[in-house]
Amino acid sequence: MSGRPPRRRAEGGLPRLARLRRRAEFEAVYATGDKLVEARVVAFVVRAPDRASGCRLGLSVGRRVGNAPTRNRVKRVLRDAFRKLAPGCPEPLDLILVARPGKAPATAAEAHESLTRVLDRWRRGRR
Repeated sequence: MSGRPPRRRAEGGLPRLARLRRRAEFEAVYATGDKLVEARVVAFVVRAPDRASGCRLGLSVGRRVGNAPTRNRVKRVLRDAFRKLAPGCPEPLDLILVARPGKAPATAAEAHESLTRVLDRWRRGRR
């Protein structure tokens, strides 16, 4: 039998429950979430009271950010930063990160710094 082997999720990838996937989910966060502008990303954050725990991530990386390999890299480093910070999430959140053209994080350190700033600003604003 010829053909490709079954596609597997990358080791340490985000599970389905940790991702925003449907258009309606994105629209709900855009409509009701807090907008936080950071140097490399614009974030929309909303508390998700219907879930017991866990943060979910949605990404929006438009064509103006770069060509396909560039956009894929930006998404990969943002997902990796989220994966590392999500266990410390004190409450269930839905988070959408929109990469800013010309300034999108290209390295893991930049993505981690951007996401940390966004979450810190959101927490300070909620008190």
